[in-house]
Amino acid sequence: MKFKLHGISINLLYANVSLAVVPSDLDISQNSVLSGVDEVNLRSLSECRVADQILDLVPNIENFRTTLRCVKHWAKRRGVCVNAPGYLREVDCPVMVACICLAYPNAAPSTLVTMLFSIFGEWYWPNPVMLCSIHEDRELGFPVWDARFNREDRTHIMPIITPAYPCRNSTVHVSATTLEVMKEQFQIGNEVCQEIEMKQADWADLFEP
Repeated sequence: MKFKLHGISINLLYANVSLAVVPSDLDISQNSVLSGVDEVNLRSLSECRVADQILDLVPNIENFRTTLRCVKHWAKRRGVCVNAPGYLREVDCPVMVACICLAYPNAAPSTLVTMLFSIFGEWYWPNPVMLCSIHEDRELGFPVWDARFNREDRTHIMPIITPAYPCRNSTVHVSATTLEVMKEQFQIGNEVCQEIEMKQADWADLFEP
């Protein structure tokens, strides 16, 4: 259910879990909460589990949040995070930002933004963006993304892997055409950040639509 509360957009997720009574201290990060869950409810639970896992992984939550706000604003202004097949989804920006935060744990948000464009402007796709190693749960048996063993996963051209079990590629619908568009935008973002560092541009230039 989507709505606005005091001007803030809310996406409220619902999921069924196989419990007679849901305790107030239910920890959905535990894989046991997925027992008996179907694919539809798994998707709802996974979004929250991924968000929690990312916050557990990043070294500085405030720097992560500030950087993420900036990158999401850029992505929407530049048209690469839109409700259209082939482009970034809402979960992709947090994973990419978290990747940079883990690589530069002591960096300020301005540096993290600059490094994000520098790194992803030259990223060698289809090397996957991953925050942690892939693990399986043989009891639950949900399929996970793993190009080492799954032939179909090797065909994905811009894999961004969600960290919580079951790890999935959230950019499975990216095409060669949309990938080229996004690569170009990251490279442009990198050029603008370099100009900002040399005081030849302003941060507002990064968000030109």
